[in-house]
Amino acid sequence: MKTRKQKEEESQKLRQELAQVSTVILSTFQGIPVEDETRLRRTVESAGGRYRVVKNAVAQRAAEGTAAETLLKGLVGPNAISYTAEDPVAFAKTLAKLAKEIPAVEFRAGVVEGRVISVDELVALAALPSRDELLGRIAFLVQSPIQRIAQALAGTARNLAVVTSEAAKAEKFAK
Repeated sequence: MKTRKQKEEESQKLRQELAQVSTVILSTFQGIPVEDETRLRRTVESAGGRYRVVKNAVAQRAAEGTAAETLLKGLVGPNAISYTAEDPVAFAKTLAKLAKEIPAVEFRAGVVEGRVISVDELVALAALPSRDELLGRIAFLVQSPIQRIAQALAGTARNLAVVTSEAAKAEKFAK
């Protein structure tokens, strides 16, 4: 059993971590086999996040003064938290994929950049394209009109050159 000092240290460490993250997702972990929980932890860590099972009181104390305070207040039952300072969409995609593979994982709610989101919003977030894909789409949309203007301008000069060349071959110009 942990001493009071150990619990306070754990709470302080968790508070420091929660103060630095942009996304926190609350889920259940009950009924997950050890192998699946280990795989869940490793996958979350490879996505740039952390997965922790903490006591509700420790989580509530640690969340005080952070964006996750409203999410972690009044917790009941067994809970696990996953959090990251990385891209929230990629993190949500990773967790949603794991939830499909491990049916015992159920999401309860989340906080993304200070805003509490429901399970439905979390699923919608996971369905969004990644940040890189969105930036690529924006770049294409910005580039497309410029590229068309360049093609139109080049087409006019090209057409003039072709007509002039054909006219010269047909000896249409007086010498």
